[in-house]
Amino acid sequence: MTNILPDLLRAIVTDIMLILLLCTMATPKYKSKWVYVLVTVTVLAVNIGANYYFYLAQNYTAVFYIDLIMLVAIGIALKPLFRDKMMQWCFSYLTMLNIYAAVVFLSYILCDFFPNPYYAIVFLRFVFFSVIAFVFHKWVSQLYRKVLDYWHIYFLPVVSLFLCFLGYFFGGDIEERLYNNFLPLILLVLLGLSIYIGIIHSLKALTREYAVREENQRMQNSQQLLRQAAHSMEQHIALMAESQQKMSILNHDRRHFNNTLLELLSKGDTQEIGILLRRQQELSAGSPQKIYCENPAANAAIGYYAALAKSKDISCNIRTEIPKEIFIDSLELSMVLSNLMENGINACAVLAQGEKRYINLTVLCEKQLIIEIENPYQGEILLGEDGSPTSTKVGHGIGTKAIRTFAEQYGADVIYQTANGIFNVRVFC
Repeated sequence: MTNILPDLLRAIVTDIMLILLLCTMATPKYKSKWVYVLVTVTVLAVNIGANYYFYLAQNYTAVFYIDLIMLVAIGIALKPLFRDKMMQWCFSYLTMLNIYAAVVFLSYILCDFFPNPYYAIVFLRFVFFSVIAFVFHKWVSQLYRKVLDYWHIYFLPVVSLFLCFLGYFFGGDIEERLYNNFLPLILLVLLGLSIYIGIIHSLKALTREYAVREENQRMQNSQQLLRQAAHSMEQHIALMAESQQKMSILNHDRRHFNNTLLELLSKGDTQEIGILLRRQQELSAGSPQKIYCENPAANAAIGYYAALAKSKDISCNIRTEIPKEIFIDSLELSMVLSNLMENGINACAVLAQGEKRYINLTVLCEKQLIIEIENPYQGEILLGEDGSPTSTKVGHGIGTKAIRTFAEQYGADVIYQTANGIFNVRVFC
């Protein structure tokens, strides 16, 4: 038993570290660690049982052949315990076999530098597998998950590397093959290392390039959304300006209108006076909006939605201090205000009759932009992981996305809060 103790230790360490490495590379399906502990114990028992006779005879060539057959069988048997797709699993398993072949060779070569080579092999395998598992878990695992998505690109060099290793392990006594092919195997280990470093590096570059393209596309989409909203607001402002210009002309002619009324009154023509007064009343209904702030775009947006709220019996308490010239784009600010007020109006419009409907809006803009809006709501508002409201209804959530785009562009903080039936949004920029 003492003679085969190093062999048994080597088998135990190798099997345990291989399964640990495989669990690090692939994605386990079950949360319970006992499943994988039981599998490891089973693999150990089968492996030691199958190789026990050859350990006694110190026939390591036969041990290698049996281990190779077992590794293929284990690869098939363990697949249901992991989430990876079949080809992803094959890629990971071949990578593990390449690591296994490299560690076997290095442990046999370097063990001669230790006082007791038999136990040195056990120690070296434990060290090599531990370092590889630690490095993989610490720095490589995240990128390696992406490698699995592109397995079809990197599969051929990995298979070729494995076949090259097998070519040096077959063809005679395995110990003699390892020692006689020292230099080619060293070069093959270095080649394998360079292959995997190249795979990780190339994928890292591809991932970075893809992330840049995705960010550019996201920015283009955001800019397009802002341009559409800005164009819509420009049209609204143009209509408001046209309306104000018309009313300015009417106000300018009010003096002439009053003189006409006095002339008709002196003649006693009450019928014509009535006609003129009714026409004037109709024109007065389209009188200019209330001035909420000095900024034309923001004023037009607030005025429009304040009038819309009034038409729906929703009271508006508005406090704004927005100068004519501000440090952000006026049209984009008006878009944000429009979305916030529109969402508030929609929320109030569905309240049950008799419930208080109101919108409290505060906008301060000097060195910092501060927007706060508050309104009651009914039902349930779900907030996503980023803290913004979520909606599964078609056509809903566009305003929230526009506000998020504005926040990302200007580095603003947007805080949504719900409490006691009151919805509150704060924007700090």
